[in-house]
Amino acid sequence: MEKERFENLVEDALAELPQQFKERLQNITVIVEAKPSREVYERMGGSAFSQILGLYHGVPFKHRGPFYGNIPPDVIVIYQKPIERICSTEKEVKKKVREVVFHEIAHYFGFDEKELKKIENL
Repeated sequence: MEKERFENLVEDALAELPQQFKERLQNITVIVEAKPSREVYERMGGSAFSQILGLYHGVPFKHRGPFYGNIPPDVIVIYQKPIERICSTEKEVKKKVREVVFHEIAHYFGFDEKELKKIENL
């Protein structure tokens, strides 16, 4: 898939966020990269064979206090190639992109992996 088309899927997923969440997004950038770097795998404790589909870097919203400010934006990275590897069709890619974007936005709001697993299994 062309990078521009993939980026459009990420934009569509962001546009589909419920309004009450979109209104609370502040100081955040969402970018698309082809795949995680070696440093990302090392930091996440995985290998190049691990499935890292997205990553949130920043200060979760629930941990921001009155002195939070004047800092670079939080970043969500969506990794195109790993998502494409686990999907067979564009429809599957679109669904997975939406899932990954929502998952990383949940990290922005302060949910950890354990909490997200519990929610995703409902």
